Amino acid sequence: MEKDNRQYQKMTETPIPKLITSLAVPTMLTMLVTSVYNVIDTYFVSKLGTRASAAVGIVFSLMALIQALGFTAGMGAGSVISRLLGKKDETKAQKIASCAFVSSAALGILLGAAGILFLEKLMRFLGAAENVLPYAAEYARYILYAAPVMMVSFVLNNLLRAEGKTKLSLIGIGCGSLLNIALDPLFIFAFDWGIRGAAIATAVSQCAGCAILFLFFLRKNTIIRISIKNFSLDFSLYKEFIGNGMPSMFRQGLSAAASITLNHTAAYYGDAAVAAMSIVGKIFLMVYCVLIGFGQGYQPVVGYNYGAGNYDRIRKSYRFFMIAGTVGMTLAGAALFFFSDDLIRQFVPNDKKVTETGVQALLMQCAAMPLLPIGIACNMTFQAVGKSVKAALLASCRQGIFFLPLIFSLPHLFGVSGLQAAQPAADALTFLVCVPVMHKFMASLKRRNKTDKSASTP
Repeated sequence: MEKDNRQYQKMTETPIPKLITSLAVPTMLTMLVTSVYNVIDTYFVSKLGTRASAAVGIVFSLMALIQALGFTAGMGAGSVISRLLGKKDETKAQKIASCAFVSSAALGILLGAAGILFLEKLMRFLGAAENVLPYAAEYARYILYAAPVMMVSFVLNNLLRAEGKTKLSLIGIGCGSLLNIALDPLFIFAFDWGIRGAAIATAVSQCAGCAILFLFFLRKNTIIRISIKNFSLDFSLYKEFIGNGMPSMFRQGLSAAASITLNHTAAYYGDAAVAAMSIVGKIFLMVYCVLIGFGQGYQPVVGYNYGAGNYDRIRKSYRFFMIAGTVGMTLAGAALFFFSDDLIRQFVPNDKKVTETGVQALLMQCAAMPLLPIGIACNMTFQAVGKSVKAALLASCRQGIFFLPLIFSLPHLFGVSGLQAAQPAADALTFLVCVPVMHKFMASLKRRNKTDKSASTP
């Protein structure tokens, strides 16, 4: 109880810059290590040829779908648990956590079994052309075997973040990612398993990371306890955390839909275009994931303080996030802009068409990077305070409401340039929507804070 009270005080009283930084640095490192392993995985697979690189881009859509379902349960439960801990309602928090754990494992088993049963049809649906299909199917098979573990891992990771234990999250996910980086060259080249080796390395590392995360709960290093006695079939519990997780479902699910649509559109321009957009996606994701990690450090601060009624701290948190996030993304965009050609050539040095297509796409994305923080802040804030419908709608903007129409229309008007410009254009439109929405919400918190102070004054 004393430990739990110290955690509560930390989340509701620590100065905002220090608190968000302490929570965000581990989550940013977690996301960075994860994205770096994705880039390195793509790098090693690219040495097997352009078709193998294209296959990784195809299977990335499948992984995005698994992540979408895992994040729906994990971030949904996490946002509810943060508010419950802010209200000091630990009993319900334990039930939510146990229900999210069991349901994610069950859903992962169903998804993995269905995917393996219809593997080739699934790969064609995700955008695999006939010459890429054998590579994509071989890679995807092992990802589907690991689907239940991956989904449970997403839930455990977000439960740790929800209570502010981001360092434990870093240890679990970081160890798994580092293991993946070590196993890739061993399995792909030393064992001569090719693209199958990359997939097995990913599956093994996911299992190892999940085991480490689960160990923290077994050793009672956390406020949250996962146990059968806390599991419940009460529909209202599932409705609450799944409803709160829908913004994540929209964000990650539409990311998967966007990736599938991009693969199909790029395939019209050949394997080189698919490979180039896949490589650019992994490079950009490395930076974007760091921003998401920063947002995941910001989110529990908002949830805790909203539950505790500390609205002024939420406004200060938002201001700090926007300043730090905008500066960071501007610097990252500038760095990628100047080294874009060298970065793309590291993957496929002997394919001029891949390099040309990839460099142009990366340059366009760099121009939009300073606009990205407001979208993350918007989504994380409304999800943290339980405004699920608004959060889901805003989460749909970047890769749904704006990106999908643009990826269908711009290539028809501008060819490959339209393909490259679709995502940056969607980012700009999302920025224009989120700015007034967040301004209005922060103004409402300011009024609410003044009302509460007036009511408490004798």
